[in-house]
Amino acid sequence: MECKLICSDIDGTLLDVNRSLSIETKTAVKSISPEIPFLLISSRMPKSMQLLQAELRTANMPLIAYNGALILDGSGKVLQSIEIPFAITNRICTHLSGSELHFSLYNNSEWVVPALDFWAKREQNNTRITPDVRPLKETLELWDHKRQGAHKIMVMGEPVYLDQIEQFISENFSEQINAYRSKDTYLEISNKELDKASALAFLLSAEYPEIDMEDVMAFGDNYNDQTLLKQVGRGVAVANAKPEILEATPFHTLSNHEHGVAAAIEQYC
Repeated sequence: MECKLICSDIDGTLLDVNRSLSIETKTAVKSISPEIPFLLISSRMPKSMQLLQAELRTANMPLIAYNGALILDGSGKVLQSIEIPFAITNRICTHLSGSELHFSLYNNSEWVVPALDFWAKREQNNTRITPDVRPLKETLELWDHKRQGAHKIMVMGEPVYLDQIEQFISENFSEQINAYRSKDTYLEISNKELDKASALAFLLSAEYPEIDMEDVMAFGDNYNDQTLLKQVGRGVAVANAKPEILEATPFHTLSNHEHGVAAAIEQYC
């Protein structure tokens, strides 16, 4: 296939085990022809992704955040936004407020936590973004007034408690909400209407109508990358990907620690 656009997941794929962009990866991305866009597609919030874009010198490129819930063009203009409706956001957060779990609320560039606890500090260190600390009641009242839901709710804590939240969502919102376990201790909640593949298809139609999904090379490692890797022309799984992802993806590269994205760019582009 002729590669006309490249997109990559971030955590576990583009970043190494230290959650950094290696010199090898930055060099490989910067070597790509200017005619081939290199896009980030992640569960992260835009601010965090934009820091990485600056390092890669791709700051003028669109991005897909929150697993497809938010798509921004190169100037930061919103192309598509799919929120968890406020009523459901409110109910989930009210349920979580009585638990032992940490939860973060995200909407576009806003990241709100009820307290700067261990989990919030951990994410702050990982993403280099500082959250707004605000009582839950105040946040929900503000969002209700703005008629704003969450692009993502991130829940973190002991796996046994996360199992209970997954069950609560399955019993109450199975038709509207997707709950995805990115780690044993991380549960990411979003609108069920979205995924990375449909978000990329929308972005191509809006910004790159001359490029088809078959012209795209994509990189990933986790379950939220599966549809994307299946639907593009060349889906590439890094060696540290989940076993199911490796089995379902025909193209493989080295692990994220071994600069797998860089190796595949050098091989295929």
